[in-house]
Amino acid sequence: ERLSNGVCSLNPAVNRLTHSVFIQFTKDGRTKSSRFARTVIRSARRLTYREAHAILRAAPNDQLSERLHVAWELASLLRRKRFEQGSLDLDFPEVKVRLDKEGKPILLERIENDESHQLVEEFMLAANEAVARELKNRSIPTIYRVHENPEPDKLAEYRELVLSYNYKAGDLTNRAELQRLLASLAGKPEEQALKIGLLKSLKRARYAAQPLGHFGLAKNNYTHFTSPIRRYADLIVHRALAERDQARRSRADMGQMVSAAEHISITERVAAEAEIDSVKMKKLEFFQRQLDARDPQVFRATVIDVRNYGLLLELPDVLLTGLVHVSSLTDDFYVFHPTQRRFIGRQSRRRFSVGDQLRVFVARVDIFKRQVDFAIANGAAPKQERARSNNRPAHPQRR
Repeated sequence: ERLSNGVCSLNPAVNRLTHSVFIQFTKDGRTKSSRFARTVIRSARRLTYREAHAILRAAPNDQLSERLHVAWELASLLRRKRFEQGSLDLDFPEVKVRLDKEGKPILLERIENDESHQLVEEFMLAANEAVARELKNRSIPTIYRVHENPEPDKLAEYRELVLSYNYKAGDLTNRAELQRLLASLAGKPEEQALKIGLLKSLKRARYAAQPLGHFGLAKNNYTHFTSPIRRYADLIVHRALAERDQARRSRADMGQMVSAAEHISITERVAAEAEIDSVKMKKLEFFQRQLDARDPQVFRATVIDVRNYGLLLELPDVLLTGLVHVSSLTDDFYVFHPTQRRFIGRQSRRRFSVGDQLRVFVARVDIFKRQVDFAIANGAAPKQERARSNNRPAHPQRR
């Protein structure tokens, strides 16, 4: 924190030492030229994503807003070209857990991947690609961010999953077909579940000493350069770029790169899993506190699957999956229809199917199993419905 909030920060109105990438683009978004330099910058303003988004949504009225609008004009062009070239839209919204002074979760806030995030993302991608191309062309040993092509049999298994949701899917080894499928999922109840399924079918991105390409981004040359104070890979790339005009490195350097790439790929996975687990535990703690207070909040939910033991839900506002157990559906006797993946009430004929929108509240939290059970809010006070038996079948949770 002393570095990130101090000499490495981008606080406004102070000089900061940087390593800059200068890229000239043609009017149609193609890279015309790139150069790299040690520089000093003096930031004019510190904007939060929310502030930047508000500026982009309004008409420009000063120099700052005009510059931001021009930046978005370029970023949106780069983004459009990236998808035209085959990049996959695998962006997910994020939920921030807000804590009180004692570290207790008090708010779950969904963060959208809006224009302000996309602006930063496109310029970072452009810088990363430019640096990777420079080091590759000069045969400088470094570390690349790679995402290898998926195994055809994994995509075939994923296609079966897609078909089970009644979506049309052709040959998913064809990138254009994969893009078409992702576009058809946009805004649908199954979008997150099927996107996660696709990620599990793809190989995991990693670091390597060879430029093996990036399947998800559809780029031949890619590295991580833009975050040297939080990722060690970026620091290695910075050093390689800074020393590129010096004498050619030895083969021993390449061996060190291979070893470092393997090591930081492992530590990245460990760190990512720790982050996922910590957020998950805080979400569970958030719902447990609601139960303890006997005043659970009502959330909107989408049915993403129907099993013989209940309804699997996703809460889009908190990005958490949970179960409404069939035993909590007490207004009727519900019969499970596996081929249609739905429950139908024997007397009322009420139906629960994939895609249904419900209002639910937390009924039970199992910290050990990391599961949450919900109950449907049917107008009755949530506190009147209490947790039921703990003998529930395990159900998948969003990670």
